[in-house]
Amino acid sequence: MEPIEIGIAVTGIMLVVVVLGMRVAFAAALAGVVGLIWIFWSKKGYDGDQFLWAVTVAVKTAGQVPHSKVSSQALSLIPTFILIGYLAYYAGLTQALFEAAKRWVAWVPGGLAVSTVFATAGFAAVSGASVATAAVFARIAIPEMLKIGYDKRFAAGVVAASGTLASLIPPSALLVIYAIIVEQDVGKLLLAGFVPGMFSAIVYVVLIIGLAMTIKGFGPPVSGFTWRERFVSLPPALPIVFVVVTIVFFVYNPFGGDAWGTPTEGGAIGAFLVFLVALYRGMRWPELKDALLETAKLSVMIFSIIWGVLIYVRFLGFADLPSAFADWITSLTMSPMLILICILLAYAVLGMFMDAIGMLLLTLPVVYPAVMALNGGVGVSAADSAFGMNGQMCAIWFGILVVKMAEFCLITPPIGLNCFVVAGVRDDISVQDVFKGVTPFFVADAVTIGLLVAFPAIVLWLPAQV
Repeated sequence: MEPIEIGIAVTGIMLVVVVLGMRVAFAAALAGVVGLIWIFWSKKGYDGDQFLWAVTVAVKTAGQVPHSKVSSQALSLIPTFILIGYLAYYAGLTQALFEAAKRWVAWVPGGLAVSTVFATAGFAAVSGASVATAAVFARIAIPEMLKIGYDKRFAAGVVAASGTLASLIPPSALLVIYAIIVEQDVGKLLLAGFVPGMFSAIVYVVLIIGLAMTIKGFGPPVSGFTWRERFVSLPPALPIVFVVVTIVFFVYNPFGGDAWGTPTEGGAIGAFLVFLVALYRGMRWPELKDALLETAKLSVMIFSIIWGVLIYVRFLGFADLPSAFADWITSLTMSPMLILICILLAYAVLGMFMDAIGMLLLTLPVVYPAVMALNGGVGVSAADSAFGMNGQMCAIWFGILVVKMAEFCLITPPIGLNCFVVAGVRDDISVQDVFKGVTPFFVADAVTIGLLVAFPAIVLWLPAQV
């Protein structure tokens, strides 16, 4: 078999194994090692005496990946951003955010659900993990909504869907992973996530208000807060605003000139500031230990997936599958935009069976070169491109689109991770109830993705300013 045929065969087997239930990290690493052995042995004509040589070379090749790739400074962003989120939770900042949002916007139809969306968007600005966001607000927001008569399925659905905003609003672990895989500027990608993230939140809010206005008793508003109570709720939530502004100023230097530091340093400063706030608000050793342990668990999970998938990516390089796929995509007679839409639809289907991180890591090494080739290549100018943007901007735009698709996959059955997290936190709500509750948000996400595809300026305006 030719290397390209080996690449297709091993990839197909790996996807089947993942769908059957094997963890992505282990399936990808195993596929990568087996594929490398197969390719090296095929070059020796499948000589039985050379099989041990092929195994040795394959293992050595795979063994170089974890350290050489994961020692990248950009990856240190992930644990610092996750730590910010957990420290903010144990410092009580999430409860303060929700209380402030409730007092200011709960008077609108579907007010508590709207408050949940805005509070999760605020928390997403200091947390890079959707799972953590969903778990936190399942404890805070769902009891408040049930207390005033919300349907438990919709209350759970609001939290599960709103938790996905952490995948797009910086700091986002998924955007960092995307930047590393496709070798793009982490800072610009994080900056590009702000406007689409807030745009997604606004679409959710419009959906909730629309449902509350058309269905009687769907989402009763909450009134009775005085202006004094509203203003009193703001100071406890201000530390999150201060941390976000500090990170943005440090990394992007809005006054012009060079940045004051790297995104990694900005994340470390943000974590230190939230740590000080948490100490001031009474956090003690048990809470700090829990925050550190939860950060370590989630970081190890992410890094394990990255290690495994990067071994598989090394195998893809030897099989030359990315180049072959890019050549095939560009040879199609369909319009580039139609092909892009088909790729996004394929992500929607694949996300039903895989977690977001694994899906992006497994597909990007093949799909990203194809999309860049569709646009005209990495170095193409905006005037000569298919999508009306240069190579770097196309990489940023596509990154936001695939991360938004990953958000969508966090709430789609049967693997929607956020839905399982919410059900796990709430014993009185089943996974089936959560999936039913998030159904309206499928429409909202489809509208958002369609608008991001149709109007790339929503994504590209802010990164174009720096």
